Amino acid sequence: MTTPQKPSEMTRRSFGLGAIGTTATAAVLAGNLSETGEGATAPQSTKGRLNQSMCKWCYDKNLSLEDLCVIAKGLGMVGIDLLTPKEFDTVKKHGLVCTMVSSHPLTDGLCDPKYWDKSLQVLNDTIEATSAAGFRNVITFSGNARGIDRKTGLKNCAEALKKIVPVAEKKKVILNMELLNSRVDHADYMCDLSAWGVELCKEVGSDHFKLLFDIYHMQIMEGDIIRTIQRDHQYFGHYHTGGNPGRHEIDNSQELYYPAIAKAIAETGFDGFFAHEFIPVRDVKKSLSEAVELCTV
Repeated sequence: MTTPQKPSEMTRRSFGLGAIGTTATAAVLAGNLSETGEGATAPQSTKGRLNQSMCKWCYDKNLSLEDLCVIAKGLGMVGIDLLTPKEFDTVKKHGLVCTMVSSHPLTDGLCDPKYWDKSLQVLNDTIEATSAAGFRNVITFSGNARGIDRKTGLKNCAEALKKIVPVAEKKKVILNMELLNSRVDHADYMCDLSAWGVELCKEVGSDHFKLLFDIYHMQIMEGDIIRTIQRDHQYFGHYHTGGNPGRHEIDNSQELYYPAIAKAIAETGFDGFFAHEFIPVRDVKKSLSEAVELCTV
């Protein structure tokens, strides 16, 4: 890591789930996966072709999950990202979904076999809870390399994923490994380049394992965002936004042009979720409203 993790980044990603349990049923997003609840209906974006949502950890400093659900609903979003199962009932009450369910810590992931037992158990329990709720996505991480070379790390991740992906397939859940930058925020993280992640997807060979393409992180690591999306979109199951530098608003204060990026994603026929994950420096609702408008295509 070239700079320490921000406290907010640590809050967003550093903890496992603990005990998990839910019996509720709801809808999954229409698309490649079938519905899991009899008579379930999927929430649909009221603005444009992308199903926009927000990551809770960025916006909950002074707002409750209830508050964020009200904001999300009012802005035409379909759900909230990175929740644990104990928070499912709150989003359901507002007619929203959890667009990505949290799981094991990002530093202790699948590239290192010593973390397999704990990570795979958390993933198994999280897949069960996500499926029971009728939701679609569970996050996973490569973890830090800790001296493991990239070829071995890919082999280890593939071996671990082949143990848990059959559970995801059976439960109609997609595992999404997040692409993170190792230059600024997450030093030593293994899955820090899209080409490495795509190769892992090919090795695993299942539609129930994809990549979470974080636009902010990949701008730092490799740039060429739109061309990468156009070329490799079939391997991307979820997207995160964020302005670079700083991971703040996605407006004209930073170097990425999100209207063109959103258009490129929509034109691939993407039917998943596009979640805002920026740390606002202005009014939360105003910044989110502007982000939704910028990315409405």
